[in-house]
Amino acid sequence: MNEKEPDEKSEKRASIPHDEAFKKLLQTFFAEFIELFFPQLDLLLDHSHTRLLMQELLVDIVGEEARSLDLLLETRYKALDAFILVHMEPQSYRQDDFNQRMFIYFSRLFERHRKEHKLIIPIAIFTSDHITDELDTFTMMIPEHDILRFQFLKVELKRQDWRRFITSDNPVAAALLVKMGYNDKDKREMRSAYLRMILRLRKKLDEARFALIMSVADLYFEPNKEEDEVILREIWKQYPEEGGTIMELMPAWKRWGYEEGIEEGIEKGIEKGIEKGIEKGIEQGKAEGKAEERKMIVRKLLNKGFPPEQVSETLEISLQEVRELAEH
Repeated sequence: MNEKEPDEKSEKRASIPHDEAFKKLLQTFFAEFIELFFPQLDLLLDHSHTRLLMQELLVDIVGEEARSLDLLLETRYKALDAFILVHMEPQSYRQDDFNQRMFIYFSRLFERHRKEHKLIIPIAIFTSDHITDELDTFTMMIPEHDILRFQFLKVELKRQDWRRFITSDNPVAAALLVKMGYNDKDKREMRSAYLRMILRLRKKLDEARFALIMSVADLYFEPNKEEDEVILREIWKQYPEEGGTIMELMPAWKRWGYEEGIEEGIEKGIEKGIEKGIEKGIEQGKAEGKAEERKMIVRKLLNKGFPPEQVSETLEISLQEVRELAEH
């Protein structure tokens, strides 16, 4: 490998918050995850019977190590008309013996649950930024005889072609698009595609699940102020009625949003800073925007301390309309 990889311990420590967010994503959107990456398996499962099991502590007797499974779910397998287990293990750093660890987990689960569950499906999700071909088997053999062949399902996000997913309305695809394989040349196009996916999903998900999708994506996204502002303007032109919503909901862009621009101008007392902040705020208040968004902008400007007369002049609306919007 040409690029230098961080050592396992430091990369593992840095991955902890990401792993927790990722586990929450898988727990909330289990059915969507299976549908996206394992469509054939999805047809065999009855997701109406899926439930998260209590976190299990498994002991590696040989290594004298106790480990907790990341995610263990119970669901119904249609062909067997029985309940099965699905073990999902996100892995964000390189570990040479990971295939052995998956086998140990499987063995302990089989030992404990073989009477109640007729099938155990192990799935590993590799989220590292390095493109690798992770080993998904663990074998033991002698000449002319296989003693053991264990193979788990795997998803290597960096090996996924992000363009395959941009027309999808699957929330998992939107959350993980930034972790898929793309180069610097594709970055801007990928980011723009992600935002269009977000606009579609906003109408289909409740507030909590929608916020989860964006919070996971924002963990992995490295913002670029100038590039993002260009993309944002393009989105506004294509979806003028959605521009304000995008600004409000995107954590990375919110840091440079019109609210912060206005606050910076006020704090520094520099007229240029104030004008810049106002310009970012009024992008949503043009004639093609919805009346509701205009009301929101008027209220925000007034709440920031701008006099009604200045708001009226800036937004090119009558002083009476400013006062009416502020009252209703």
